[in-house]
Amino acid sequence: MKPVSVNTVTKLLKAILNVAVEWKVIAELPVQIKKIRESEAEPDFYDFADYRRLVSAAKLLDPRVLLVVLLGGDAGLRRGEIIALEWSDIDLVHGRLTIARSEYSGEVTSTKGHRTRTVPLSDDLRAALEAHSIGGPRVLYDRRRKTPTASTIRTWLAKAQQAAGFEVRGPHCLRHTFCSHLAMRGAPARAIQKLAGHQSVVTTERYMSLSPVALEESIRLLNRRPAWRHDGDGGSSPIDVQ
Repeated sequence: MKPVSVNTVTKLLKAILNVAVEWKVIAELPVQIKKIRESEAEPDFYDFADYRRLVSAAKLLDPRVLLVVLLGGDAGLRRGEIIALEWSDIDLVHGRLTIARSEYSGEVTSTKGHRTRTVPLSDDLRAALEAHSIGGPRVLYDRRRKTPTASTIRTWLAKAQQAAGFEVRGPHCLRHTFCSHLAMRGAPARAIQKLAGHQSVVTTERYMSLSPVALEESIRLLNRRPAWRHDGDGGSSPIDVQ
């Protein structure tokens, strides 16, 4: 089991034990539960050229395949959020969509962070939605007019990846692509956090090393003349800033 999976289980166990203490089922926590250190792997994402190639391949296959790629790569939706997306969540007039729910194994739940978020539509995603036929309350249906399963979403994406000449990767690489591209174009961490629905900015900071703007701005700080200097008495006095 991967460290992240172990930490998810231990977090749940700790919450259960804390409730047991609160309800006086047990006097105190029997053990101290600690997280396992998780390796900080680089996000798995498509660079700009490869992503455009993937979108182009999806356009030639099926409107639903294209929407899966764009909803993940241009709007940052998770797989379950793509499945649960409804037309009532989309405002084509003002160019935005609201992510309010997710679906896993046929069960509709709130989003992973339990927060509703709104994302502006990119031009490509807006055009794809406008061209897509409305066949029910959900945006996506399979050939049997059923809500697509997680396996269906993976299969649709795999078709686009294979058509583009790429190896098959899971849908979450599209979400990584969304966050990575925002960082690479200079979006601030807080904006990415809000658009992606990250519960913690720590998650968002994984992508900030990709931001040349953030790095350049940091180096520019070294080139600025200080606004204050210390005098001989230990105090401070203002100096001119060029």
